[in-house]
Amino acid sequence: MGRIEKVFANRKTPAFIGFTVAGDPDCGRSIGISRALIEGGTDILELGIPFSDPVADGPTIQKADERSLAAGTKTDTVFSLVRELRKESEVPIVFLTYYNTVHRRGIEKFYLEAGEAGVDGILIADMPVEESDEVTAIAGQYGIDPIFLIAQTTSDERIEKIALRARGYLYLVAVLGVTGVRDEVSGGAIDLLARVRKYTNIPLALGFGISTPDHARACAEGGANGIIVGSAIVNIVEANLGNPTAMERELKDYVTRMKDAVNPRR
Repeated sequence: MGRIEKVFANRKTPAFIGFTVAGDPDCGRSIGISRALIEGGTDILELGIPFSDPVADGPTIQKADERSLAAGTKTDTVFSLVRELRKESEVPIVFLTYYNTVHRRGIEKFYLEAGEAGVDGILIADMPVEESDEVTAIAGQYGIDPIFLIAQTTSDERIEKIALRARGYLYLVAVLGVTGVRDEVSGGAIDLLARVRKYTNIPLALGFGISTPDHARACAEGGANGIIVGSAIVNIVEANLGNPTAMERELKDYVTRMKDAVNPRR
């Protein structure tokens, strides 16, 4: 049983999946951020590989990508970060990236190195399922779960195709549009959980726009197996760029509050 599968096995409350951009604001502080998220109780750590044109992301994560790239973060840097975290933690690690990053390195080389570093899953945000044959085959060779996005606008026919390819969990997009903090979880997100569940038993995680304990409770009540938070975490990073100690403390406290919202007795 892989690390991601273990997280969801016999689970009664949603897993907390915390996102941060690798190398933001620099490699050293990025390791501290990842550690703080894990120590706060993050069940799965999602690392964004910084990219110059992250089309799925809103302004908050775009700025984090810019900070990371300005600090000199490369794909090699991200692999090194994972190897460092693997010295002390068995928390599953998932990459969120774009196809150009994978293609430029070479698909097989990218997945080989990711597997050797200790990556458990990879989501390529701009890769449609219809063009995923080679990637999913190679991912399987190296024991890495191919994770896919499903949006509210995705047809039932494509949901079925994606569900057959996906491993680990499915990333359900809770809003129409790009990443970013929202006021509430939309009814469309809860409806999407029910639509996708008809086609698969794979864990379903809601992301995009989720940021508060109330959001976490709404996702749990709607049947989500996981809750993915990115922009709210990156906002904490940005607000504390000059004070790493306060940053890490706030990150730990934030994750704890979000987890307590769905599991107050843990």
